[in-house]
Amino acid sequence: MTADDSRRAESLRAALTRHLVAEGSIRDQRVAAAFETVPRHLFVPQAPLDRAYADDVVLMKRNDAGIAVSSVSQPSIVALMLGQAGIQPGDRVLEIGSGGYNAALMRELTGPAGAVTTVDIDPEVADRAREVLASAGYDDVRVVRADGEFGDPEDAPFDRIVVTVTAWDVPPAWIGQLRPGGRIVVPLRLRGQTRSIGFDRVGDHLESRSATMCGFVCMQGAGANYERLVPIAGDQVFVSFDEDQEIEAHPYDGVLGQPHVQAWSGVVMNRQEPLAELNLWLASALPGFCILGADRSVKTVAPTPRWGAAAVVTRDSVAYLTSCPARRRPASFVELGVNGHGPEASRLMDRLIDQLRLWDAHHRHGPGPSFQVWPAGGDVPAGFRITRRHACLVVSWAE
Repeated sequence: MTADDSRRAESLRAALTRHLVAEGSIRDQRVAAAFETVPRHLFVPQAPLDRAYADDVVLMKRNDAGIAVSSVSQPSIVALMLGQAGIQPGDRVLEIGSGGYNAALMRELTGPAGAVTTVDIDPEVADRAREVLASAGYDDVRVVRADGEFGDPEDAPFDRIVVTVTAWDVPPAWIGQLRPGGRIVVPLRLRGQTRSIGFDRVGDHLESRSATMCGFVCMQGAGANYERLVPIAGDQVFVSFDEDQEIEAHPYDGVLGQPHVQAWSGVVMNRQEPLAELNLWLASALPGFCILGADRSVKTVAPTPRWGAAAVVTRDSVAYLTSCPARRRPASFVELGVNGHGPEASRLMDRLIDQLRLWDAHHRHGPGPSFQVWPAGGDVPAGFRITRRHACLVVSWAE
């Protein structure tokens, strides 16, 4: 790299940091200083400098099926998760899922008295992270090729654990290797959505302190888990379920050929208002909840949100959220409604609309959900329970 390139990289790095501060992704001066220091372009050598310092993910590797398995995460998501983690000077930190860049940022935050270990199951990814960390001046970051499901018992316990892959469960090793009072930040997939949740360890369980929507490549190895996709209109429309969902019967392929009915809820939202908390509320309240996804060219399912629509299904019927421009409101506002197909459509639609109105009246403007993680099989407090292989996640809503 020439001297001009180095100066340009420094300028772009400063501009990216200012952008992240201005949009609220960075709220801590120490995190800002780390972003201004770590040379991201070294961790994405295939990307031009403009791309290296854009607020965007950089894909690093796909598997044989073409699925992304390694990336350098979007800087704004990295910044938000570092804010959630609250890494302090002297902390011992474990990262699950390695790309090198995030580990370097964390090393800046721990300072010389702290330590960072980063773990990845893919030997190619681990080797690349080790090499680029050393070339960037972070050769004291310990890079381990291992299955992140089991953490890193050799260096445990840790003050902070930061997971940078989408996880479906919280394995015992993560809680066991976290100091009492320590914090873990983990992107958890819950009913078709991924949230980065910051948990503190309280005794033998975890209690949430923060949550934000995010997206990452999926975990590999022993902790790998994928959604179940059920086609309902060939390969163009499907509904998806998590593995742990107990569904009495999937809808059949062709259910959308049943007569279409529609109803409106009276609930009005700004188009920019996120639906994540509404979807989680519907998942907690409605048996048969799933996410309906469709190719944008499909005319029989319209309109649905870009990332899919909340839906409820039976063997022969489906109902899913939709929207239309709100009457006598600015163009940015829509009214939520429900489309239905099949002999039970009216019943399913009524249930969806009832819950839409309940959420709107009691939870829409509240503090949002809180989360706890307990060992599966033990005593668990009241709330919406999602039981996985190792842990039971409890979702609670304040009025």
